[in-house]
Amino acid sequence: MTAHQSRRVVRRSRALGIPLTPKAVRFWERRPYPPGEHGRARRPAKTDYSNQLLEKQRLRAQYGIRESQLRKVFGEAVRHTGRTGDVLVELLELRLDAIVLRAGIARTIAQARQTVVHRHIEVDGKLVDKPSYRLRPGQVVTVRERSRQMTPFVVAAADGHRDVLPALPAYLSLGSDGLSVRVERTPKRPEVPVTCDVALVVEFYAR
Repeated sequence: MTAHQSRRVVRRSRALGIPLTPKAVRFWERRPYPPGEHGRARRPAKTDYSNQLLEKQRLRAQYGIRESQLRKVFGEAVRHTGRTGDVLVELLELRLDAIVLRAGIARTIAQARQTVVHRHIEVDGKLVDKPSYRLRPGQVVTVRERSRQMTPFVVAAADGHRDVLPALPAYLSLGSDGLSVRVERTPKRPEVPVTCDVALVVEFYAR
């Protein structure tokens, strides 16, 4: 990530009120208010719409997806049984880039997406370069053999990202090499390490 991209992510983190990367955590702890000269000024009370919009933007940012992608997954969640908001997060969590991040193979969701796009990841032994690929219980994600000597994956194999990532969720099991992970079952919303009031996201799209 370039210095410009890093600054942009830090500013977005402060605007959304959640740290999106390990670097943003440090800035958020020092300046826990929105960016800009009026960041610390008292702001008017938020409307229902602004609260809904904020939660939708938070969810998008944590998965690094476009509005059209989130809207499409929401449409799928509506057709499932169960609480729409919970199903929405569960479907997003089964994206390949999200699983690569949770496994500690990447440090950020942007790095996880880049890892997939650059053809370093296999699913059940077959190369997959689509970050939005949705995994199913029983499938195994691994780093390609020819990529394992690259520095980012050597660091990942040594558990070098775990200090800035949440604990491995119970719906995943990590291989002994640190570069493979199996999806044991469908995730449940309380297990997913995402900061978002999904009920407000549902209200936003249901308007």
